[in-house]
Amino acid sequence: MSGHTHIIGAGLAGLSAALHLLERGQAVTVHEGSGQAGGRCRSYEDARLGRVIDNGNHLVLSGNISVRRYLALAGVPDALCEAPEAKFPFADVETRERWSVHMNDGALPWWPLVKDRRPKGVSLGAMLGAGAILRAGDSHTIADLCGAEGPAKTRFWEPMSLAVMNLPPEKASAKLMRATALEAWRNGRLARPMFAPYGLGPALIDPALAKLEEAGSPVRFGSLLRKVEEEEGRATALHFARGEPVSLGAEDDVILAIPAHRLADIFPESAPPVETSSILNAHFLVNDPSVLEGKPPLVGVVGGLTQWIFLKGDIVSLTVSAADHVEGAEGAEEALLSKLWSETRKALDLPETLAYKAGRLVREKRATFLQTPENVKKRPKQETRLRNLVLAGDFVDTGLPATIEGAVRSGERAARILSE
Repeated sequence: MSGHTHIIGAGLAGLSAALHLLERGQAVTVHEGSGQAGGRCRSYEDARLGRVIDNGNHLVLSGNISVRRYLALAGVPDALCEAPEAKFPFADVETRERWSVHMNDGALPWWPLVKDRRPKGVSLGAMLGAGAILRAGDSHTIADLCGAEGPAKTRFWEPMSLAVMNLPPEKASAKLMRATALEAWRNGRLARPMFAPYGLGPALIDPALAKLEEAGSPVRFGSLLRKVEEEEGRATALHFARGEPVSLGAEDDVILAIPAHRLADIFPESAPPVETSSILNAHFLVNDPSVLEGKPPLVGVVGGLTQWIFLKGDIVSLTVSAADHVEGAEGAEEALLSKLWSETRKALDLPETLAYKAGRLVREKRATFLQTPENVKKRPKQETRLRNLVLAGDFVDTGLPATIEGAVRSGERAARILSE
């Protein structure tokens, strides 16, 4: 492989492509329109909390092979801390019941057979019926195959659908959930949660930027792409909002790793799915962090607005996925913070008098593309009509949901396509 590859976008997809191309000895330049890298996966100092927080909460699993390869290429294979087992504690803030989904290690998933390893109140028959997800076709929702009511829905499929698909089971593509089940849930060794102790930015973004600097290819921030010029089936020039156009030589390539709504403007023939699903995140700085000692770093929540809680030092972060579809998620900040903190106290079994020192709501309006069966069919292929231009991003057709693994996988594949 010769020439130079221009990567547009310094999110996980673009950085993944850059690292894989660098490994192949390819010269790269990453252009980023904003002033920071990482896209949705970034950390920043929040003035109100006085802490570094993640823009959003993301869950990586031990079976996310593309993320593992990405971390190895960035020189930080141990940047994420792997839990010792695939155990997911849950709390119902309405009934105060508690249980854990505890997946066993090994090729034979026998955990649904054990009452204490499956969600409380969910029968063996209902859990065995979960295997219907393996029959998922292009038009199925999760609810079509796994049921639209009952404890199995509220205590297993709904939390998992919201976490993985950012949609409730009635709307989410069963085919994409099937991909997750096959890659991670089939073996507890592949489903162990992996945590970023110092934030997603320090774990996933900063090491990649450092690797690019080391290679003499620092990211060019403030380089907002406006137009791709083409001739005879090739991209021939890149036009940015500032500066002169970048001419492309006969051996040069381009990877567009930009959000779907921007791709629709820059390269409209790709026709990406532009409908989105939002996520609401809340971050609380606690007065007395000692009350969090011994609590699990991740807790699933049912019976309220809160869906997942992440503990990060003296910060309690929680997530409300598919916020557009959750009643009550559009309230005023102070009222929402109060409600979410009340649910958090119940879920973590904290003293009722415990107050938080400061709180922050973060709304990701375009968190993921709307992963319905109809929109999944619209995902563009990574190859394009232009021989030297490929696409990357969590919305392209990787066969995976729009997750960190999906974004990283798309960049890895983009690099492979150009190298073949």
